[in-house]
Amino acid sequence: MPVSERNTVRRPATKHIDRHAGESRYLRPLTHAFAAEACGFRRDDEKNSDLVSCRMLRKARAASFSKRAEYRADPHAWRRVRWLLSLLFALVLLALPYAPAQAFLGLKNKVPQTKQEITLSFAPVAKKAMPAVVNIYARQVVRVRRRVPLLFDDPFFRDLFGGGLTFGRPVERVRNSLGSGVIVTPDGYIVTNNHVIDKADDIRVVLSDRREFHARIVARDPRMDLAILKVETKEKLPTIPIGDSDKLEVGDIVLAIGNPFGIGQTVTQGIVSATARTGIGRNGTQLFIQTDAAINPGNSGGALVNMKGELVGINTMIFSRSGGSNGIGFAIPSNLVKTMLLSVREGGRIVRPWAGVYLQEVTPDIAESLGMKRPAGALVVSFHPLSPMKKAGLKPGDVIIAVDGKPIGDVREFGYRFAAKPVGTTARLTVRRGERRLNMTIDRIAPPEVPPREETLIRGRNLFAGLKVANISPAVAAELDLPTRVWRKGGVVVTKVLGGPAARAGFRRGDVILEVNNVRVHSVKDFTALLDRVRVIHEVAVNRGGDILKLLR
Repeated sequence: MPVSERNTVRRPATKHIDRHAGESRYLRPLTHAFAAEACGFRRDDEKNSDLVSCRMLRKARAASFSKRAEYRADPHAWRRVRWLLSLLFALVLLALPYAPAQAFLGLKNKVPQTKQEITLSFAPVAKKAMPAVVNIYARQVVRVRRRVPLLFDDPFFRDLFGGGLTFGRPVERVRNSLGSGVIVTPDGYIVTNNHVIDKADDIRVVLSDRREFHARIVARDPRMDLAILKVETKEKLPTIPIGDSDKLEVGDIVLAIGNPFGIGQTVTQGIVSATARTGIGRNGTQLFIQTDAAINPGNSGGALVNMKGELVGINTMIFSRSGGSNGIGFAIPSNLVKTMLLSVREGGRIVRPWAGVYLQEVTPDIAESLGMKRPAGALVVSFHPLSPMKKAGLKPGDVIIAVDGKPIGDVREFGYRFAAKPVGTTARLTVRRGERRLNMTIDRIAPPEVPPREETLIRGRNLFAGLKVANISPAVAAELDLPTRVWRKGGVVVTKVLGGPAARAGFRRGDVILEVNNVRVHSVKDFTALLDRVRVIHEVAVNRGGDILKLLR
């Protein structure tokens, strides 16, 4: 037979008799491509597509038949092999849970060096951060009046006991509050929550090594619930490096360090549950990091630390019905803390960047009318005449969708993103105008004091005696934390209540006086001139937090 016919692989199916099994099986005919690949040739080799050497293929078939014959000769052989493989797989599964423990035992008395090792223990991170977290004890002296029965308020009993009874008279009581703080500079600057030291007469700071210092308030921002303290010492204090809170992601591991319930410094562990939680807090204008690390009373002002030992947040509040941790805690982002600290160290006070714009939420109806796929961003409604955004070219109807490359979900998130960097820097805004997307650069400026405040103390025999009032400017509104919806309507604002008829009438700091006897008030000059003309005040209109109150006499 010619060689060309003997080596051809294109043949019909042949019947093969299996001697060991005693049964016949049909072998599948080989195609040209399969034969070529099995014999080591390329598919596109046209010259050898018909006639190829099948020596390799024949050897492979022979080996396969030989192995199959062995297994069929002993029908239990393959079953034993499968049983051994299953046993080996089960042993591997049982050993997996003990692998971390064995690795941990291998790291005894050794500081973890790699990412895999550090996940076995948080001790290196805790040891690095704990010395810079302090306990803060705030002391306040308050005067309270006791409620007494009318019998003991009679002059006869007071004379009988020689005036020794204090029933009904103001008495002094000491009110103590407990919180935590974080040392952020070696020379003694400490960041904490404003509500920890609010109205305190004396503040003591206790370090983890039990050293104790008296602290003074350098600056505070009630709106952001942040305060900066300073202790005087010639020694360098331990600090925590401030990290970038914008790099946090949901699921990252974090540690919360503080002094819960006054029991002593405590470390709890959890994950980041959300990175930009808005619509909560004391004024609803803040943005928080949400975590399930246990935060309890006394943790306020403490540190939220990432796995690099960096400060990524200041623990500030929890959601709880019982007063204890339910796994929903909130921290102020560290980028805001960094901006606030820089502002204080350079200028001595907190100055937040001012946008001078009135914004509105993008509702589903507004998004549909603007042709947006989903409601997001902040809709521009109007501007202050001195607004840097107006100067940059924004227009009413524009939708701000990103600041510095970070997407904007709502108006509160815009406020945080814009204020996350200090005055003197610029912000890159991505704006949607119709179907177009525009990129704009906005200067971050301090709020201007226009018009001048002209702060004046009201005297005389009238309802407003004891008030200090001032003209409303962006700077004054920022100091008093006045919402835009309040100060943009005009009037004069109460900066201080010193007592007298005004205090008895119930006026508060931040009240905006709009009208007196139905006459509109535009400035301090108008207000004082009006009081000189009016003898009897029978009606006053006051804007308090956006609500218009009417005082009738």
